[in-house]
Amino acid sequence: MAIKTQVEELRERLVLTAGLILLIISFGTLGYMFIERWQFFDSLYMTIITLTTVGYREVHDLSFRGQIFTIVLIIGGVGTVFYALSTGAKIILEGELQEIFGRKRLEKKIKDLKDHYIICGYGRMGRIIARELKEKNFDFVAIEKHSDVVYDNEDALIYRGDATKDEVLRELHIDRARGLISVLPTDAENMYVVLSARELNPSLTIVARAGDEGSEKKLIRAGADRVVSPYHIGGLRIAHTVLKPAVVDFIEFATKSGNIDLQMEEISIREHCGLVGLTLDECGIGRELGIIIVGIKTQAGEMKFNPTFRSTISAGDTLIALGEISKLRVLEDMAMTKTS
Repeated sequence: MAIKTQVEELRERLVLTAGLILLIISFGTLGYMFIERWQFFDSLYMTIITLTTVGYREVHDLSFRGQIFTIVLIIGGVGTVFYALSTGAKIILEGELQEIFGRKRLEKKIKDLKDHYIICGYGRMGRIIARELKEKNFDFVAIEKHSDVVYDNEDALIYRGDATKDEVLRELHIDRARGLISVLPTDAENMYVVLSARELNPSLTIVARAGDEGSEKKLIRAGADRVVSPYHIGGLRIAHTVLKPAVVDFIEFATKSGNIDLQMEEISIREHCGLVGLTLDECGIGRELGIIIVGIKTQAGEMKFNPTFRSTISAGDTLIALGEISKLRVLEDMAMTKTS
């Protein structure tokens, strides 16, 4: 793993720095002991004050050979010590230690990921997706190969790597992920990701971005469950804003993240919950909660638009509901609560 390699490189640099300092101190101490016949502590003290250039007087008077040795120690040793110290300071001041420890924290968080989403690409679209997932309290990790992205920032858990590589997806535990969203810059990169992800986890929900016309079908054939074309959607949105401004305003109001007045949500109906077998009228969703059921998606994938009050709720259905957030939370609890 890249984290382990970087830790080993840092350890080697620190060991080399400490080794250089220890070597030059040992050289000076042994030199004074051999040339001047001084005691160990006096020789060590003389070596330290020489290497640090503090300017104290000599412990004892130096002989001619001792003076020559001191000149050699100053020329060779002082530069070596300053180099070693500057290397150590560089590691600390440039944040390399902080980055290593940050990656270790990242590794631990990634190890604990389960039932999460993987976002491939943390550009403008990736950040918006991450913000929405965070708003809904879903666990996720984003993959970004550019070096200017900060690890584990306050908005997202970010892994620096190439999303097209299988080993990167395995590192992020794609085998136990809930879904993958690929919004890389090119269709080719998104195609690689979809192919790899589908092979590594056949049951994974995969959503991919398409840039060029015709790429949607190719990405579907590669294994994507859904394909979104931002340019196509953006063009339709602009046209509808001109032609149907009131409709666009309503949809934007109902789907805007953080809107406390009105929100549109998916409500999944669990087995054995109290709503199964009841009609919309019997369960009182509209009468008691003031929630409008816009559509019902059955377990088979059929979408029923504008269901009537006689429409029956079945296990596995997904209700497309429109209402206040607090009321929607009540409906979610009802959809998950088993009958006694």
